[in-house]
Amino acid sequence: MPPARSEIWHDPALPHVESRRACHSRACYKAHSHPTFSIGAVDAGTSRFTGAGNGEVRLTPGTLVLVPAQRVHACNPDAGQAWSYQMLHLDAAWLAELRLESGIAAGAPEAPARISRSAALYRQFCALNALLFSTAPAVEKDAALVSFIGDHDFATQPATMTAPPLAPSVLDRLIAHIEQSDPAELSLERLAGLAGIGRYPLIRAFAAATGMTPHAYLLNARVNRARRLLREGSGLAEVAYRLGFADQSHFQRVFKAHAGVTPGVYRRSALRL
Repeated sequence: MPPARSEIWHDPALPHVESRRACHSRACYKAHSHPTFSIGAVDAGTSRFTGAGNGEVRLTPGTLVLVPAQRVHACNPDAGQAWSYQMLHLDAAWLAELRLESGIAAGAPEAPARISRSAALYRQFCALNALLFSTAPAVEKDAALVSFIGDHDFATQPATMTAPPLAPSVLDRLIAHIEQSDPAELSLERLAGLAGIGRYPLIRAFAAATGMTPHAYLLNARVNRARRLLREGSGLAEVAYRLGFADQSHFQRVFKAHAGVTPGVYRRSALRL
């Protein structure tokens, strides 16, 4: 049996979210509650969950539990067995504000937990959590978190609103701000303020107008700027630093995903022309 392992992620730049990953754990928990809205995912093994309002429920790999703030619950592995799981905690006030921005009623505290056995939702949750634990910039993580919550709102009322179209002048202002801003200082809140709408409606409306989310547009703009700088002879480390990438490795991954070649290959080819 592999050794138990547990890790916690949090970032002062994103104080409204914290995440945990535990592998091969045998830890057991008494009934408890959190001041946060919590999303748990079972990765391996089986466990017993109470808190959904219908007695004890058996959870298998690929299951998610969605626990409102202050809801008393417990989740433990089968006796003598180990399990692996993920746990994401969202500040309840932050989540309520995000929902209200989109015209959705805040979820009732202490409401029963919900259980999802959707394979697609589990995969999306795992991708989100992997991003949070990565070295990606805070703005990318925050945008992914807002998109995930908005796409899969966990209130009893589903999010079915249609994003209002962005006026051409507003879209131009947003694009100019994205292209001219220091990536380290760009925030979803600032963009939403410029557009005069909520963060999740902004993501949907911007994607409808451009085919990309604001963050994807930012990455594309940074890669285009990187192309120009590399053609002018700037070094890889210098370009990565000037464009606000976490490190040279992150810059190479993003550049190759957009250009099909690494920035080093692109630079050598461009300078030979």
